[in-house]
Amino acid sequence: MAKLRIEQVPVLRDNYVWLLHDAASGATAVVDPAVAEPVLERLGQLGWQLSHILNTHHHDDHTGGNLALKKATGARVVGARHDAQRIPGIDIEVGDGDSFLLGTVAAMVFDVPGHTSGHIAYWFPDAQALFAGDTLFMLGCGRLFEGTPDQMWNSLLKLRALPGDTMVYCAHEYTQSNARFARLLERDNAQLMARVTEIDERRGQRLSTVPAPLALECATNPFLRADVESVKKGVGMPGADPVAVFAEIRRRKDVF
Repeated sequence: MAKLRIEQVPVLRDNYVWLLHDAASGATAVVDPAVAEPVLERLGQLGWQLSHILNTHHHDDHTGGNLALKKATGARVVGARHDAQRIPGIDIEVGDGDSFLLGTVAAMVFDVPGHTSGHIAYWFPDAQALFAGDTLFMLGCGRLFEGTPDQMWNSLLKLRALPGDTMVYCAHEYTQSNARFARLLERDNAQLMARVTEIDERRGQRLSTVPAPLALECATNPFLRADVESVKKGVGMPGADPVAVFAEIRRRKDVF
């Protein structure tokens, strides 16, 4: 397995920035830097030199540190080809099916529109790591600011198909609220109920709930389970089309 060290940098109120370091080459990336200073501070503590900035989408709480980090380190900015005009300082444009090499560790890029029209995700298969931005949260998914339910459902299906031992690194600590919503839809899901308890315990100790295994998300995240009959029944739509069920789950979460 590839050696990819991953460090979490909490910033703002509930954002997670991720530092990725390939020990073999020294290459280091930051994923979705909302702000620069905490990233530069952590890089200094670790003795790492930033080589790349990986953006999943254009929102300022994911790209706000791009230009300052680029100026301070000379790092190259990687972002979505379809949204290049909204990615500050972009140098490398990528899209669905492309491969990006961080030192000796390769990432596969997926187009995952829904939250925004140009959202992408980075999957490092040898490191069993998925950086999903705001497409997939622990027990949740991003709001549909620019996309449709059909787009987001198909984006989630793309991510759901990855190996179950993939660790999902999302960009926000929304898990406790997501858990409170999810338990309303599948009260008979024992694995979900156990997870809700664990999440409450972790947050009570101010511990992070991210990352989590994709297999666990598939078993408990209602947004990944819109084609599962127990979830359909949970929203009063037995036998309904998964896209319609997903849209209803998203609508309910938006006002939760």
